Amino acid sequence: MTEQVGDTGRPLRVLALCLGNICRSPLAEALLRRELAAAGVPAIVDSAGTGAWHVGEAADPRSREVAARHGVTLEGRARQLDAADYHEQDVILAMDASNLYDARRLSPPNAEARLRLMRDFDPLAPGADVPDPYYGGADGFALMYEMLERSAREFARRAAAGALGG
Repeated sequence: MTEQVGDTGRPLRVLALCLGNICRSPLAEALLRRELAAAGVPAIVDSAGTGAWHVGEAADPRSREVAARHGVTLEGRARQLDAADYHEQDVILAMDASNLYDARRLSPPNAEARLRLMRDFDPLAPGADVPDPYYGGADGFALMYEMLERSAREFARRAAAGALGG
């Protein structure tokens, strides 16, 4: 019998992953936390980056601003993905194919976390990337918010239905 992700009687553990952990993944973390709570799914949600450039920094001001416009607060500090994450998380949701590739490359052989793309759960564009808005303007951050919100809501819906898969 295949165990569903999160079928252990403990909270579902989810990690949002991007490159520097200051734009996409902090917002994804907050939206996943909100949507999972709204769906009644006990969860522990965190975020990290594949790189160490921004470790210890707050989220990008543009991510904080778009989040605040929607009543979401980004409080965490950037950190880098580490080997423990592969054992402490049930699901690692990468923001794009490059992050997913890096997560697979860095994964220890006995990793327990399932690696997926965040937008595998986007009903409008399953499997697409969440483009990195870092070098662009405010429009990219607004578009990122919409993609992440849709994806987080669908992820939570599937988690509540026990349909995340194994």
